Amino acid sequence: MPKLKTYIQAARLRTLPLSVSGIIIGSFLAYANGFSNWQIVALSLFTTIGFQILSNFANDYGDGVKGTDNKDRIGPERALQSGAISKKQLKNTIIITALITLLLALVLIYVSFGVENLGYTILFFILGIASITAAIKYTMGKNAYGYSGLGDLFVLLFFGFLSVVGTYFLFTKSIDWTIFLPGFSVGLLSVGVLHLNNMRDRASDIKSNKNTMAVKLGIIKSKKYYYYLIGFSFIFALFYVNIHYQSPWQFLFVLAFYPIIKQLIRVLKNQEPKNLDPELKILALSTFLFAILFGLGQIL
Repeated sequence: MPKLKTYIQAARLRTLPLSVSGIIIGSFLAYANGFSNWQIVALSLFTTIGFQILSNFANDYGDGVKGTDNKDRIGPERALQSGAISKKQLKNTIIITALITLLLALVLIYVSFGVENLGYTILFFILGIASITAAIKYTMGKNAYGYSGLGDLFVLLFFGFLSVVGTYFLFTKSIDWTIFLPGFSVGLLSVGVLHLNNMRDRASDIKSNKNTMAVKLGIIKSKKYYYYLIGFSFIFALFYVNIHYQSPWQFLFVLAFYPIIKQLIRVLKNQEPKNLDPELKILALSTFLFAILFGLGQIL
């Protein structure tokens, strides 16, 4: 029986700050517009963490079964790859995590909409099922979308739009089109983290027929793509603030881009894929910092 430490490592806790960044922004924006509910905040955070851990377990299983996680891979050794967890044990863990996350999502939906908003309840239940499916199908199964270069799109949709706009809607029961702007920002930064990961693993992914955007674009175009991801994430945030400008504090988020820009320069100059590994953590934590500063800027 694998130790608890093994499961914790497979859950990849370092990815959690990135996963909750959109929830933080959506909650702050709702608060700035006069809506607050600590239960929605807490349940949204726990549900999103559940989705992220589920995705990490499924990614470990999918890449392990397909042989993508092998000796050629540069990143940390995975649980299934190392033999610390068997396929059956990891599959059971995925099922249990999916059920717990679905339960959290149902409680969140009930707290947000009660029984009087049946249409919203059905919509968000469908979105919850879609989130679980997306988390699992990234690398698992014959038609895993992560192997056809669609991972970036799904990250933008779920880490950006659904996370920010969905959270805002849970509070307000309404949508302001401008909320999509910070959704783009945090979504593109999240895509940047995935793209860094895929740039690092490009050589081994080619051998495993995992056709990520990094594989499709090649090294030079991958760096340009990364440059645009970072650049447009800043532009969309700036656009939102200009539309809703009330105070200089709203530009507080610019501070988060200082480490991001320094990191961007290192990535553009990089010649060794293994040196991209620490950049993943830097961008993920910088995205979390961006979410905090952007949110605070809207309420100060």
